[in-house]
Amino acid sequence: MAVDYLVIVVYLAGMLAMGWWGMRRAKSKSEFLVAGRRLGPAMYSGTMAAIVLGGASTIGGVGLGYQYGLSGAWMVFTIGLGLLALSVFFSARIARLKVYTVSEMLDLRYGGRAGVISGLVMWAYTLMLAVTSTIAYATIFDVLFDMNRTLAIVLGGSIVVAYSTLGGMWSITLTDMVQFVVKTIGVLLLLLPIAVVKAGGFAEMKAQLPTEYFDPLGIGGETIFTYVLIYTFGMLIGQDIWQRVFTARSDRTARWGGTVAGTYCLAYAVAGAVIGTAAKVLYPNLASADDAFATIVKDELPVGVRGLVLAAALAAVMSTSSGALIACATVANNDIWSRLRGIVRPEGEQHDEVKGNRAFILLMGLAVIATAIALNDVVQALTVAYNLLVGGLLVPILGGLLWKRGTAQGALASVAVGGLAVIGLMATYGILANEPVYYGLLASLAAYVAVSLATRPTDAAVLAAWRERLAGRAPAHDNASETVSEQVPAAQ
Repeated sequence: MAVDYLVIVVYLAGMLAMGWWGMRRAKSKSEFLVAGRRLGPAMYSGTMAAIVLGGASTIGGVGLGYQYGLSGAWMVFTIGLGLLALSVFFSARIARLKVYTVSEMLDLRYGGRAGVISGLVMWAYTLMLAVTSTIAYATIFDVLFDMNRTLAIVLGGSIVVAYSTLGGMWSITLTDMVQFVVKTIGVLLLLLPIAVVKAGGFAEMKAQLPTEYFDPLGIGGETIFTYVLIYTFGMLIGQDIWQRVFTARSDRTARWGGTVAGTYCLAYAVAGAVIGTAAKVLYPNLASADDAFATIVKDELPVGVRGLVLAAALAAVMSTSSGALIACATVANNDIWSRLRGIVRPEGEQHDEVKGNRAFILLMGLAVIATAIALNDVVQALTVAYNLLVGGLLVPILGGLLWKRGTAQGALASVAVGGLAVIGLMATYGILANEPVYYGLLASLAAYVAVSLATRPTDAAVLAAWRERLAGRAPAHDNASETVSEQVPAAQ
């Protein structure tokens, strides 16, 4: 295993080195939080694919393939569909807003009264997303080094917190690009063909497994519908995803770069399901489906290749973890803390804003590590996160983009009613039940429409300013970083 260990150590050292390099570029709020809004198509596509394809998509996607066969691809497939929908229909408008958070978008659209409550819901979502990714370090480091769970979480989490705190979005972008390449080589180009060959090829796989393993709808229609509702719609409104859209240098980059990333996700979904199906042939009696990835890597891959594929799994977890962490810290600082204190920073205090956001990443990172140590169930934590996100924020966000009659009162009612309904229904039906997100979303929609129609329309001046920002004609107040960025070539 010495060669495998060396591959992992070199990879982790490279992540820290890129964090240090990113710190030298992140000199303003815009550079630190959204990479100066200067990413070109290649870098944007790679980093967007990296953040949406995390440990759940890699380890969990293979596990679903082990359990259900090819239809196990649906969870990751719906993530890809959501990214495609966001890129084709909404990303250009979102990028033109030149904001930092989803709550800032809601304030622009509804007149400045939806920020704190929506920020609290988004903060809870991004925190739990970061926690679930951090818990996954325990699985990977256990395979690598037979390491204690708490120590594994502290080690993996500390590396992510370090490079994210140092360079903000620039560090995360650089590390995500490397992670994208490592995942592509490790999972798609190495593990996929090796797993199929070791299982005897597709003909042998079909001979060894029940026919339902090759039914594209074998996982069940209700499950597929729930995946669409949670993951496809979740991709449309998550702060972690929007913050990547804000990094695009142009509308075209956001649209076409995101489309490429979404298409890549569809291929990754199928690859994970096929690897899981091959693992079922090789190891038909594993205690847990989620052990399929680690088992096939550990037992079937040659030395060196095994280290690279495990680095790919680590890359998948780190990309999602770092993206969720910076999103969580951005929301906590800009949407909650600054608003509660009534802080309005004068333009020009760029260095102070970088320090403040850096401090919040460190603080949120410590909170994520502590929470990850205390929790065990990744699936439950992730379900809570997406239920709150979709049930509480989907309607007011899409309503604001698509329906001009929506009002601030309607948005606030929608967030409150949807969020409380989801929490109450999870307590009644159970966290993993489908009913909380179904009924919570319906309650949120009903509250939004009813209250919006019952209250005065949004002020015409607010709507006019909103339309100007959507068209990219209004000033974005994006601070002095824009002047700096004009002197530096856009990242490709």
